[in-house]
Amino acid sequence: MQNFWRNKRVLVTGGAGFIGSFVVEILVQANAKVTVSTSSGHTKNIDHLKDKVSVIKCDLADFGAAMKVSKNQEVILNLASKVAGIQFNLNHPATMFSDNVAIAKNMIEAGRRNKVERFLITSSACVYPRNCTIPTPENEGFLNDPEPTNLGYGWAKRVAELFGKFYQMEFGMKVAIARPYNAYGPRDNFDPKISHVIPGMIKRVFDGENPLIVWGSGKQTRSFLYAEDFAKGLLVTTEKYPIADPVNIGADEEITIGDLAKMIVKISGKRATIKFDTTKPDGQPRRNCDTKKAFEKTGFKAQIQLEDGLERTISWYKNQL
Repeated sequence: MQNFWRNKRVLVTGGAGFIGSFVVEILVQANAKVTVSTSSGHTKNIDHLKDKVSVIKCDLADFGAAMKVSKNQEVILNLASKVAGIQFNLNHPATMFSDNVAIAKNMIEAGRRNKVERFLITSSACVYPRNCTIPTPENEGFLNDPEPTNLGYGWAKRVAELFGKFYQMEFGMKVAIARPYNAYGPRDNFDPKISHVIPGMIKRVFDGENPLIVWGSGKQTRSFLYAEDFAKGLLVTTEKYPIADPVNIGADEEITIGDLAKMIVKISGKRATIKFDTTKPDGQPRRNCDTKKAFEKTGFKAQIQLEDGLERTISWYKNQL
C-alpha cells in the first residue's frame, strides 16, 4: 500500500468525517499528498493532521465546487454522503436519495473532466434487499428494492454504482466500487437521534438509561466493521481492483442486536437491564456479507474482532467524557 500511495495527490471527500478521518490518517502515513473536502467545516477528527493535509470547505451538491476541489488530483476517494439512522431514513427517503445522488453525480463527472487516474465509489450494504442470501454475495446488489428502512439511501448508492459502471464503459475511467457494512469505532456520531446502533447504544448506556431500550425484537442480526478496517478496505480496493465491479467490505462475525446490547453494557461496566421495544422496526432481519470476493481480488480481510473493537470504541468515548 505504501508504494502505490506515495506522493499521490489524493482528494478525500468527507475526509473530516468518521471514516474519512481514518482514511486520511493511513494516507498521510503512506506519504500521500492529501486534500480533504468537508461540507460542515468541522475538522476535529483530523486536527492532529492539520499541518500535513489541505482542507477545503465546500458543498459538493454544487458542481462548480466539485470541479474546483478535484482539480489537479490523481485519485478521488468519494466518501462524502448524507447518512442517518433508521428513523430519519424512514421519514426522509426523497432527501436521502436526492442529496446522495447529487454528490455522486457531481464528483464522478468532475473527476472525468479533471482527468483523475482513479476514482472510488463508496457504496453501502444498504443496496441489498431485505430477504437477501446470508452471507450476502455481491450479485444480489440490484435484486428487488433495497431494505425498506433504507430505501432512499439504498437506491442512491445503487445509482452511484451505476455511474461508476457507465463512466468506465463510456469514458474508460478506472473506478473502484466498495460496499462496506455497518461501521463503528472512535469518532463516530453518538447522537441517538441520527446515529447508528452501536454509538447510539453506547451514549445511552453512559447517560444512565435503565432499562436500555432496544428497537425491535433484538433477534435481528448485523455484521459490524471497525473503522480502521473499513478505511483499509476502501484503500486496498481502490489500489487493486479499479474495474467498476462492486466488492463487499465487511467482517465475518454476525451478532444479534440483543447480544450486542448485552456486550456493550458489559464492556461499559454499567448496570442496566435491556428491554426490547417491539413496536419499533427490526430493519433487515439479517445482515452479513460474503467476504470471499474481497479477499480473492484485493487480499482484504478485517482484522479487528467485534469485542476488541467495542472495547476500543468505549474507551475512546469515556475519554471524551
